Amino acid sequence: MEDETTKQFAPTNDDAQLRNIARLIRQDIVKMLATAGSGHSAGPLGMAEQLTALFFNAMRHDPKNPDWPDRDVFFLSNGHTAPVLYAALARSGYFPVEELSTLRKLGSRLQGHPERGALPGIESTSGPLGSGLSQAAGYAHVLQNIDHVKNRFVYTTMGDGEIDEGNVWEAAMFAGKYRLGNLIALIDRNNIQIDGATEDVMPLTNLRAKWESFDWHVLDIDGNNVRAVVDAIQLGKAASWAPTMILCNTVPGKGVPFMEYDHKWHGMPPSPAQAEQALQALKGGAPT
Repeated sequence: MEDETTKQFAPTNDDAQLRNIARLIRQDIVKMLATAGSGHSAGPLGMAEQLTALFFNAMRHDPKNPDWPDRDVFFLSNGHTAPVLYAALARSGYFPVEELSTLRKLGSRLQGHPERGALPGIESTSGPLGSGLSQAAGYAHVLQNIDHVKNRFVYTTMGDGEIDEGNVWEAAMFAGKYRLGNLIALIDRNNIQIDGATEDVMPLTNLRAKWESFDWHVLDIDGNNVRAVVDAIQLGKAASWAPTMILCNTVPGKGVPFMEYDHKWHGMPPSPAQAEQALQALKGGAPT
């Protein structure tokens, strides 16, 4: 069997290939966090299918020409989940996979939150939660209603705890008003945040109804099924009359049994021994 430790991948529509990429991204995340000794585990592991669907299927982008004028644009709003973005960029060919081992080290290009300009493929500096949707909506508005550019899409991912932030809903109103059909947002609906369950900290209740009331096209899917994510993005592209929100129901810590559903892993890395246990679990197969 081919050694895929540092393998990079081209875009594909093959489900088995996409599942394998998501599995490798999870392994990358575990290795990065264990080596760094700090960082967030649960969110990045749960988001592997979302980033796989975006970077290896849905998005128009060119790792050899990161500033390609016709590219689609991605904003990671929940910046603390940076390891999943770094792994997706490396596996896409933006920089060597070996560089992932430098996460959070002094002088590294891979800091705890993404920094625009530090790495190719990073479109915005993110860290303060709640900002990504505003950035994405502004970019999409300029493309669609000012520059009148067609066939370019703007994507953003958010955490569900993140949408406690008020400026998310200002952006939601803005995008609904201007009918930004070129804007596709994904919420990682894993039901946890750093202080516990989202419904205990600040109940989000019926998110579908909330976003629909802001005139968004809303899809509710299994966010750990990569084909479901791919198909939802395609439906979002077809919904030219409104911005699309994809509610990705995910398992925090997906693929690592001792992390799954436990909010304590939101902001905690695995120890070397725990990382070995996690990697053994992840070698057992890819989530479907």
